Amino acid sequence: MSIELNTNDGQVTITNEVISTIAGGAAVECYGIVGMASKSQIRDGIAEILRKENFSKGVVVRQEENRLHIDMYIIVSYGTKISEVAHNVQSQVKYTLSKSLGLEIDSVNIYIQGVRVAKD
Repeated sequence: MSIELNTNDGQVTITNEVISTIAGGAAVECYGIVGMASKSQIRDGIAEILRKENFSKGVVVRQEENRLHIDMYIIVSYGTKISEVAHNVQSQVKYTLSKSLGLEIDSVNIYIQGVRVAKD
């Protein structure tokens, strides 16, 4: 699926992969985020951290009627307050997508896939 925008100069098509890549990039910049995890089932209890080119695997973009919903699967850093990290990610993703693509996001759902201890 994709989003169609009609402008004075023509038509713009934004794919869900573009939305998920921008959302993933905005999320990993937040404090307390170790990285993005895959939305598929965790194998052997270990969540794999995704690289930049695979952020779209950790983000699900859903369109219901004219509303846009985003599900994000993240790994947080040990010792951070998970509720605050999730709230910051929600705010940052909504702001970034609004400013860069001009999209109104109805909801950003955060799924914590794991907690990682930082190596010293």
